[in-house]
Amino acid sequence: MFRSFTNVNYRIWFLGALVSNIGGWMQATAQDWVVLTELTDNDATAMGVTMALQFGPPLVLVSLTGWVADRFDRRRILLLTQSVLMLLALGVAALLLTGVMTLPLMFCFALAFGITNAFDAPARQAFVSDMVTLEDASNAVALNSASFNMARLIGPAVGGLLIVAVGTGWVFVVNAATFLAMLVALMLIRRGELIPRAKNSGRGGLAEGFRYVWARSDLKVVFVMVFLIGAFGMNFPIYASTMALEFDREADGYGILSSILAIGSLAGALLAARRDRARVRVLIVAAGLFGAASIVSSAMPTYGTYAAVLVVVGFSTVTMLTTANGYVQTTTDPALRGRVLALYMAVVMGSTPIGAPIAGWITDAAGPRAAIIFGGVAGLVAAGVGLTWIIASGRLRRETGARFRLTLDETRPITIAPVDPVEFSDEVAAATTPIRTERAD
Repeated sequence: MFRSFTNVNYRIWFLGALVSNIGGWMQATAQDWVVLTELTDNDATAMGVTMALQFGPPLVLVSLTGWVADRFDRRRILLLTQSVLMLLALGVAALLLTGVMTLPLMFCFALAFGITNAFDAPARQAFVSDMVTLEDASNAVALNSASFNMARLIGPAVGGLLIVAVGTGWVFVVNAATFLAMLVALMLIRRGELIPRAKNSGRGGLAEGFRYVWARSDLKVVFVMVFLIGAFGMNFPIYASTMALEFDREADGYGILSSILAIGSLAGALLAARRDRARVRVLIVAAGLFGAASIVSSAMPTYGTYAAVLVVVGFSTVTMLTTANGYVQTTTDPALRGRVLALYMAVVMGSTPIGAPIAGWITDAAGPRAAIIFGGVAGLVAAGVGLTWIIASGRLRRETGARFRLTLDETRPITIAPVDPVEFSDEVAAATTPIRTERAD
């Protein structure tokens, strides 16, 4: 389960990311609460607009961010983006503490966070493959998710308590300080032990990555499923905050809901770390479970019962995202990994500008329970898309010798030859035949 920890660079990265992620979840809780209760009168639509501005840039800038992640030193990219994010957090803190923050200003900061994260996310995802071998990449992705969700257990609850105790501005100050952990980790990483990257001239840009994805039906199905749930199901800040208000809870009640969601998320990430490789079939089951659990949660009559079902929602969400991320990383040509991951992150983060305003509008018009049901249905549709692909591709078939027993063909892992950084050149890359898969799952 923890085999990636044998790599010293990954251990350093993991600890730095854990501290930084705790601060990030504290800030996310504070930002949502500021927009919902301090800058508006419980306006869920304003929250949706804030989320759209923050998660829209990965979709708009995907042609540039993926190329940057493939072309330049990812460690240096992360040093720059993490520094900018720290400065932005300090800027929000200053405006909140001086009492001059307005909703339009918060919208501007949300957009600035989104632009910076658009460059940070694909570089961060692809940097994992620079630290560990291909065989450990899926495990490292799952452990990254575990770190993210361990932080989610702590960050929202602590953030909610700090909001009540000292105010939202100081939460942004604390988050700015936690960025130092990631910056120190990036400085301590042993650059000489990073895995050499395949050289690529990048002449094809994003179009090359798009053609690669378009030629593989399995990746197209993964992207569609993630889009449906990312756009319409994963609007947790809107759902949890408005449900907390419906149950007459304050910021600490909202923070606790986010932390409870992370209990299931952490379990899903740790379970994913035990798997030898990522499979689309797991993604399909997780999507169906997400849809069913979301619909059940919308019918819960009390704060406690709603929180209990959120554990299942969190488990299914992270199982789905971790499986999708690991699958994309481990089955993609290394020379195109940054661009393909930029497309993937554009789908995950860029789907929010489409779904979040819709979720906010439904919440304002019909209540949070109706919005949650809408997201749950999207999860069931995503599972249906994946199941239809498996059946149409011929992978699901009747087992020989058993009339009523079905079997599903096993995934065939892709083996990628190690790259010699001295001998591998752009000319060799240009003559290399792209990886093709016949039965990738």
